[in-house]
Amino acid sequence: MIQLLFLILFVEGAITFLLLIKIGPLRELVIKSLDQMKMGKGPATVKTIAGTMAVILFSNLMSIVKIQNKGAKLGTMSPMDQVLWRTHLLEASLMGVVLFLGFVIDRMHHYMRKLISLRGNVGSSREELEQLQKERTELKEKEEKASKEVKQLQEKLSSMSERLKKAEMECKEKEKKLEAAETHVAALQKQSAELLLEYDSLLEDNQKLQSQILGTTKS
Repeated sequence: MIQLLFLILFVEGAITFLLLIKIGPLRELVIKSLDQMKMGKGPATVKTIAGTMAVILFSNLMSIVKIQNKGAKLGTMSPMDQVLWRTHLLEASLMGVVLFLGFVIDRMHHYMRKLISLRGNVGSSREELEQLQKERTELKEKEEKASKEVKQLQEKLSSMSERLKKAEMECKEKEKKLEAAETHVAALQKQSAELLLEYDSLLEDNQKLQSQILGTTKS
């Protein structure tokens, strides 16, 4: 029993050492082995073994107390009782250390699993952060391009508005010239009508004079 407890203690010490100090891929191998032990019927088996060891530990403690009480009543312990007392004490001490190391290994494995998952989350968060930074730079570049295009469009719009103003001024000047030309044409038409009337009156006067001249020559 004692040799088995020493073997278990040695194995647990080696597992604890490998969990504490990373030596190549041994830590990952130990973590995977513990993961497999915690799958399926592994936890129930471990709990059964731990419960059995706890019962044996309690019985050893009770035996130690009984031997001490017996020695206290007799005033001294016989050699046989001393050997039994030391054997029970050694077994109880080894079992206590084995149970304690088992609990430590379980907690270390649990927290290392959490640490690995947190590192994985941190890695994914870093990738997401890098992706967001890339998208941010792309958005900044697009925003700069858009601002440049907006400035160019504003410049084009201002130039087009200036051209439109010039065209409106030219159109107004042309309208004024057209109105002046229309008034000038109307005045010319009025003058031509007056000249036609004068020409008609002159023709009548001429015909009258010719008729008078003809009348005098005949007489």
